[in-house]
Amino acid sequence: MTGEITIADIKLGGNNPLCIIAGPCVIENADMVFHTAEKLKEICSTIGLSLLFKSSYDKANRTSLSSFRGPGVDMGLRILSDLRSRLHVPVISDIHSVEEVKPASEVLDALQIPAFLCRQTDLILAASNTGKPVNIKKGQFLGPWDVKNIIDKFTSTGNQNIFITERGSSFGYNNLVVDFRGFPIMRSFGHPVIFDVTHSLQLPGGMGKSSGGQREFAEPLARAAVSVGVDGLFIEVHPDPDKALCDGPNMIRLDALGKLLKTCRDLDELIRVS
Repeated sequence: MTGEITIADIKLGGNNPLCIIAGPCVIENADMVFHTAEKLKEICSTIGLSLLFKSSYDKANRTSLSSFRGPGVDMGLRILSDLRSRLHVPVISDIHSVEEVKPASEVLDALQIPAFLCRQTDLILAASNTGKPVNIKKGQFLGPWDVKNIIDKFTSTGNQNIFITERGSSFGYNNLVVDFRGFPIMRSFGHPVIFDVTHSLQLPGGMGKSSGGQREFAEPLARAAVSVGVDGLFIEVHPDPDKALCDGPNMIRLDALGKLLKTCRDLDELIRVS
């Protein structure tokens, strides 16, 4: 069992049920984001799982210079702020620099540090100093034991509100694998651990100027992670992934999410009473 943190009205970790962090990869436009958030709220409420809505205002690490990055910090945060107040759902998004920390922390319920930036000390300390909960994604280049150094950096300010997300490890060219031994190792450090279902299915740069993906393996990997023991699932969804402007090949169709979450909820309940 990991320590418990609070994000808005969500209790994450401890012996609490799974938390679902979900949303489209990037803010394509306000209408799509609101539609997706409304459906996610309905799905999670029906199944009895908490929802932390995720969408990026800027994808700063796209494969190609010509790839769609999102609306940017100012407009993206305005959209997320409006969504948060109108739909009454907590929100999280990526930060990429120390300069983004202050404006983002004034809107978001939790901050997220992308995997490629997980060792950036100044960014980690700036995020921690806000006092906000922060999700730090384990880099594809790190072992699970390396996460302890990230946690020590973050908690050096006195902020204990950190959670860690596993998103697969680099395995040869254009491929990722998930080592399920990593979940109990990372959870042993005392902080909540999330499994990023969809980014673990990514094939980075696998389509030349964009990343590929294998969304057909989302359900077996999610079931496996919940069975091993995690505190939440990170799942990027889209109404029509084949038309998405970012990460379409590994995102899950919005209308297919309910079945997956019901299975994971039932597994989670079984694990927590065993």
